[in-house]
Amino acid sequence: NPSRALKYPLDKHLYAQRHLVECCFSKLKQFRRVATRFEKTARNYRAVVTLAAIVLWMR
Repeated sequence: NPSRALKYPLDKHLYAQRHLVECCFSKLKQFRRVATRFEKTARNYRAVVTLAAIVLWMR
């Protein structure tokens, strides 16, 4: 908020890293199987997330 009297310090490097992670999650959620969590077991879900990440990485 620009009108805030006391401005809190901002670590720009940490903020950039957080933004990168948030964008990655946003892209992963575009895959329907990841967003709706069709897989019942954690092992299968992790495999689907890994495959989605590989597809994103290959683009």
